[in-house]
Amino acid sequence: MAISASMVKELREMTGAGMMDCKKALNETNGNMEEAAEYLRKNGQAKAEKKAGRIAAEGLCDVAIDGNNAAIVEVNSETDFVAKNDDFKSYVAAVAKQALTTSANDMDAFLAESWNDDSSKTVKDALTDKIAVIGENLSIRRFEKVSQDAGCVVSYIHGGGRIAVVISAKCSNANDNVKEALNNLAMQIAALNPKYISEADIDSDFIEHEKEIIRAQIDNDPKEAAKPDKVKEGMIQGRIKKEFKEICLMDQVYVKAEDGKQSVAKYIEQVAKENDTEISIEKFVRFETGEGLEKKNENFAEEVAKQMA
Repeated sequence: MAISASMVKELREMTGAGMMDCKKALNETNGNMEEAAEYLRKNGQAKAEKKAGRIAAEGLCDVAIDGNNAAIVEVNSETDFVAKNDDFKSYVAAVAKQALTTSANDMDAFLAESWNDDSSKTVKDALTDKIAVIGENLSIRRFEKVSQDAGCVVSYIHGGGRIAVVISAKCSNANDNVKEALNNLAMQIAALNPKYISEADIDSDFIEHEKEIIRAQIDNDPKEAAKPDKVKEGMIQGRIKKEFKEICLMDQVYVKAEDGKQSVAKYIEQVAKENDTEISIEKFVRFETGEGLEKKNENFAEEVAKQMA
């Protein structure tokens, strides 16, 4: 069967694969469009397996929101160049949309679900297809859902997707002023990376461990070791409180405070009073692209040469 340019174009639009790959797939399947698409998927699978061992530590984070429900995701690529590609950005947005409605509790279950509105393929199939089109190893690293029935959820994306934050707040009057305040807090979380909402969320074992470290530091300093136990305990409490101001959101100094002293807790209290409501931060999630992943440094020219060979 003669393969026309319009057939190649149709298959390319359907699959996103390269023109020559589409032409080859149509020749191999005697012009059958569905079989050609399946051929490309199988071929893409082979390519994906070869790329699977390559480190994907770049990429993007994104958030999808529907009412008071949100999903935050991180999808990794091998290079920052691909992370800036519009096709990749659209794919990450689609993964966030998938996460918004998922019933999965782990990545294996997530990858096994039907892909968005296309029941003919799974999330893993769609990922494999995208790997074949983009030509790099890609990885859906993580996702998390955040919901709030008695308030609102607010998100913030920093650096075009390098960092994403979602905040859930309980509030009886989630007006624009309150949402703006929460957006300010999301920006603060992106910048200062707190680990907890407040001291109440810190595990007691962690606090005791930190106290033991501080106590050992004091005992190892001849000048401080000679001080009375009561003074030492006061020093320990003071240093712990100082640490809380760094790792607890509510204890941090609000970055936009005019006096440079107002805490986040006092800022939230002020906004709540001004809007005749109560505001309680119930949860926040912060994803940063590639955090904790080993990044592979390669000479780009050498990589191109390898691919050409």
